Amino acid sequence: MKKFSVLMLFCLSFAALAQNKDSRYFEMRTYHCAENKRPDLIKRFQDHTLRLFKKNGIESIGYFLPIDTSNYTLTFILAYPDKASRDVLWNKFANDPEWQAAYKNSEANGPLVSKVDQVFMNVAPELSPKIKASKSKDERVFELRTYYCFPGKINDINARFRDHTRKLFEKHGMTNVAYWYSVESDESQPKLVYLLAHKSQAVGKESFKTFVNDPEWIKVRDASEANGKIVEKIESVYFNALDFSPIK
Repeated sequence: MKKFSVLMLFCLSFAALAQNKDSRYFEMRTYHCAENKRPDLIKRFQDHTLRLFKKNGIESIGYFLPIDTSNYTLTFILAYPDKASRDVLWNKFANDPEWQAAYKNSEANGPLVSKVDQVFMNVAPELSPKIKASKSKDERVFELRTYYCFPGKINDINARFRDHTRKLFEKHGMTNVAYWYSVESDESQPKLVYLLAHKSQAVGKESFKTFVNDPEWIKVRDASEANGKIVEKIESVYFNALDFSPIK
């Protein structure tokens, strides 16, 4: 009877984990805005696009502008129920007569976007907090970090973040918001993409300075790299969230 109870408990725990798994398929889109057109693009999102995404089954996660004023882009993150539904829902949105009218009217004086970058992503299940709308009562900025790992090192970076890095980030005043792995079109090794929150850009940079000099981090880093470096390149962009962003 005792063995049966243990087995039942294991099965229930496994079922709960499976049920809680985030199977959504994420897309990060960066719009390079035509000259002087970003305010018009923001207005189109505010007046039309967000509502029409929701109408067509696409979930808005976050909308951000880079703090660097020379970076004239708008980055946003969407979620679909799963990978198979992405193209179906996007095409439904793109062909919605209401969207087509809004798009046409907003571009009466010229295109708003000159180029679109896309990154498709799956949640990093061992790393990410639950990805949902969250609004802090205090001002905060966001840092998007992308890690390009050396070949065969993606499991090493996952283990280091899972067992150590995220806790050390929190120790140094950083908030873990979301973690993903990119889905590469050529099926090559994914990149680790994650979002942190800081009180300000200056505080974020100071937090990283104290983090990299923390003896505990140095010990963890050196032990994890006993068989070679893990990370080849890191990209970091600081953002302010737009007023209508679900995460802000």
